[in-house]
Amino acid sequence: MRIVRAACCAMVLAIAGQVRTFTAGRSCEELASLALPTTTISLAQSVAAGGFETIKNLPAFCRVAATLTPTSDSEIKVEVWLPASGWNGKLQAVGNGGWAGSISYPAMGEALRRGYATSSTDTGHSGGNARFALGHPEKLIDYAWRSEHEMTVNAKAIIAAFYGNAPRLSYWNGCSAGGKQALKEAQKFPQDFDGIIAGAPASDWTGRASASLRVAQAVHKDEASDIPAAKYPLIHAAVLDACDAHDGVKDGVIENPRRCTFNPKTLECRGEDNSSACLTKAQVETVRTIYASAKNPKSGREITGLEPGSELGWATWGGAQPLAISADHFKYVVFADPNWDHRTFDFERDVVRAEQIDAGVVNALDPNLKPFFDRGGKLLQYHGWSDPQISPGNSVQYYERVAESLGGEKKIQSSYRLFMVPGMGHCGGGEGPNSFDMVSALEQWVEHGKAPDSIVASRVRDGKVERTRPLCPYPQVATYRGTGSTDQAASFVCKAR
Repeated sequence: MRIVRAACCAMVLAIAGQVRTFTAGRSCEELASLALPTTTISLAQSVAAGGFETIKNLPAFCRVAATLTPTSDSEIKVEVWLPASGWNGKLQAVGNGGWAGSISYPAMGEALRRGYATSSTDTGHSGGNARFALGHPEKLIDYAWRSEHEMTVNAKAIIAAFYGNAPRLSYWNGCSAGGKQALKEAQKFPQDFDGIIAGAPASDWTGRASASLRVAQAVHKDEASDIPAAKYPLIHAAVLDACDAHDGVKDGVIENPRRCTFNPKTLECRGEDNSSACLTKAQVETVRTIYASAKNPKSGREITGLEPGSELGWATWGGAQPLAISADHFKYVVFADPNWDHRTFDFERDVVRAEQIDAGVVNALDPNLKPFFDRGGKLLQYHGWSDPQISPGNSVQYYERVAESLGGEKKIQSSYRLFMVPGMGHCGGGEGPNSFDMVSALEQWVEHGKAPDSIVASRVRDGKVERTRPLCPYPQVATYRGTGSTDQAASFVCKAR
């Protein structure tokens, strides 16, 4: 009977331009013998409900682990998790953070709970720094984009072999480096996904590295320039005092930092005063540097700074040591010298060198998303306005470049929406409503044609919802109607400002 069933269910699946034949409906353990090009399956194991040691309370699933070797210097680890029952017929691939080097189990768990088959990769190496790239250009490519694409191709094949059907829809969900991976997938492999969520994307990888080192140098120029963390709340309070009420509601959150005209000189100490309640003249200039955008002197492209409202997180760029992700990029990729000293960094010279060496490998700045959009692909991007690690301006800049490239904002609204999140930090946290469901919004858009005109976000403290607000598609902002509670999303409407 099994032979007859296998013969009836045999299917031909075209993936990545190759036609591959599978016998459908294999058991989990039988997937260990599945033959895929440049792929070795090391584990195919049924996991009982609650039986996964790393994350508790997961439903039962089939766990598949594999190593992919698309080049002689590649060693890409991936995992694919397949619900034992209740599969929704879809794939959700999940992204990574930083220099990756590990599989994103928590994100996979969230996707599995929603009924998705899910996949993740270690991006081709172990460990969370960039040492792997030294002398290994193919491994850098694996990290930058190849591991995600190869994982996706193989995940679809494994899903087809297990269920007897390829996923009817495929989604990507990632933030930070995972947001960069999201944009890279849309740019290079428009056929991989039907819907993509790109959170706080580190798409301008070389720009972020250069901007953060530029700030680190300004902060540590001398003792007078250094802003101690104890003064961050002072600056933040002054920013809120100057700009919080611009949206008609004073609530401790700046709805649109681009309209904020805060002048840090208002905090400058008078005379010999150098107390904790004011800033030295040198510190005032440091504040200006943190907010300021610089330009690549060769290309003229703007490298955006941080936004008003981000002050409480300034230790990210201005702490005792520079942002490690940035220093690693220059140490192991740009200069290929493990002994490179970040104090020798020269923005005018080295931002040009970094971008030329990258040549689009890690950066995800290509604005031509037409192939992805022409396939019907939908892109949801979000970014916290108070992000202290990846400049929110990166997301605004990329959105505007895509619009310009494809004929204007109205031309892309049916495929691409950007949601800037007031008061939110890097991928979450912060003082504003920062809990929202992008996956459901994307599902509604892809599966039912309902584009998100707003997405409700909540601020939750001690397990209780304190405030809700609508997130609005850029360039619209949430505007108070004039009546009703300012803690209720229904009291606001999305308008262009």
